[in-house]
Amino acid sequence: MACFFRRSVALQLAKVCGVSEDALIPLISAVPVSKKKASADLRVSVISLLRSGAAADGDLQTQTQALANQIRPDAVVEEAVAGRGVIHFRLNKLTLAQKLLGQLLSEPDGFGVNSELLRHLQGGRTLVEFSSPNIAKRFHAGHLRSTIIGNFIANLKKALGKEVIRVNYLGDWGMQFGLLGAGFERFGSQEKLRTQPLEHLFEVYVRVNREADGDPSVRPAAAEFYRRLVRREAQALQLWTQFREITVLEYKRIYQRLGVDFDHYSGESAHDGQTQSVLDELRTKHLLKTTEKGTGVVDLSVTGDMSSYATLVRSDGTSLYITRDVAAALDRKQRFGFDEMIYVTDKSQTVHFQQLFHILTAMGHQWAERCHHVAFGLVQGMSTRRGEVVFLEDVLEEARSRMINNMRQSTTSKVLEDPEQTAERVGISALIIQDFKGPLMSDYKFDWDKVLQTQGDTGVFLQYTHARLCSLLRRHASEPYSCSDVSPLMDSRSVSVLQHLLRYDEVLLQSANDLQPRHLVNFLMTLSHLVASAHRELPVKGSPAATAQARLCLFSSVRSVLANGMRILGITPVEKM
Repeated sequence: MACFFRRSVALQLAKVCGVSEDALIPLISAVPVSKKKASADLRVSVISLLRSGAAADGDLQTQTQALANQIRPDAVVEEAVAGRGVIHFRLNKLTLAQKLLGQLLSEPDGFGVNSELLRHLQGGRTLVEFSSPNIAKRFHAGHLRSTIIGNFIANLKKALGKEVIRVNYLGDWGMQFGLLGAGFERFGSQEKLRTQPLEHLFEVYVRVNREADGDPSVRPAAAEFYRRLVRREAQALQLWTQFREITVLEYKRIYQRLGVDFDHYSGESAHDGQTQSVLDELRTKHLLKTTEKGTGVVDLSVTGDMSSYATLVRSDGTSLYITRDVAAALDRKQRFGFDEMIYVTDKSQTVHFQQLFHILTAMGHQWAERCHHVAFGLVQGMSTRRGEVVFLEDVLEEARSRMINNMRQSTTSKVLEDPEQTAERVGISALIIQDFKGPLMSDYKFDWDKVLQTQGDTGVFLQYTHARLCSLLRRHASEPYSCSDVSPLMDSRSVSVLQHLLRYDEVLLQSANDLQPRHLVNFLMTLSHLVASAHRELPVKGSPAATAQARLCLFSSVRSVLANGMRILGITPVEKM
């Protein structure tokens, strides 16, 4: 509904500037709520008006004052005030409350996401590749970031009207499986594979790598096993298939705990057989060159002097990771017909994806311009009480255990039907918010005490705020409420909440533009702090009927926005804690 107010301001500006209101709407933004003083509701930069074609005489400040003086108050815009190169607009607060709360009550799930500010983002098909762990290994904690960031991007794209395809591209091919296969044939156990599948495979992998250092026969045996895999020999392929199926089943159980799902499980193995056609096409287009060492490379240099190149074929003729990635991209375009494709991996793979997109473009695939790599930094110091953490499940268990302990010690915790599940959901929320608070490219230091704090900008506080609002609404469930009379919401606490809600669609737009979750996290945290203050100072119980109804309407609306925003982040809101 913020678009209603932006359009009202744009209509006024269009008359003054001689520019179409549609061109002006993206230039108008909500003013962040100030704790120190009452703030305006919307603003526009005069420089942006001048760039869009508005005409005015004098220096910038003279132009700003002249344009502000020409704005006439109406039923929506009460006042236009000139600032430093900015025009501030004060809205009629009754109208603000009626429009915002009216929409939130009638269409809570459409609030923000259906804004005309976001209309150009609707439609089309987005493929998001994320998580992508290596099979035959327990889910490493290092894959948590890719999993939750990719899930956020997929959720955001879907919320904004895209058809989304979620792909988990497993590391299920390559020479390491030659080592694992050769190791399993030497000292693997089918019995242990049934009872402790990933633990046993990990033991085998560690042992065969250790023996390879001292036994010269191990490496050739691994190379031979991998060649058997490539040739699709039955015995080798059966063992590899067993490793893959066991791993995927285990991963799906962990994804279920995280609330993450995928439309398509793929892997390097699915595209190894397609690499020859990729190499043939590169040769036909004179892009693939053979070096003195016998490797096949693509020149990536601007001047064509081979100062920068990507290797796609080893000297023995086998493909590399990037060769399979080229084949996978071509296959996905043909199979899914995506409009954009997003890869979510750590920043160490930045050069790899630059090379991938370069090769696809050189092959004549213009859609490579709509392929993006979302990179992220490393988490430092993630550990459990038992020491340095390696596996994601250990992190999830630690989060649940610590949260259960905190809830038992809290004097405000309610009696819960399933405290374990609540603790798990709140613990996962805490992990996600901690991860999403800063720029994704930044490394950050992990600290359990900070992650699970009940105050401050934490996932625990976010869930607690949502649960308190749910509790309030349950206590007054028998009392009908509507937004027909919002006049009791003209106090400063209520107005601050309403002003902040004006920013929601802008925050979603910002998140969609740079695929960074921190904008939404900051918005939800500020909303939580604002509504917590309102909840303390604006009681429902004991207030006159009209006041109680209006406040319930406000609190119900905030709860809806919190829940919707949390779901986009990949957080399941809890209703009791």
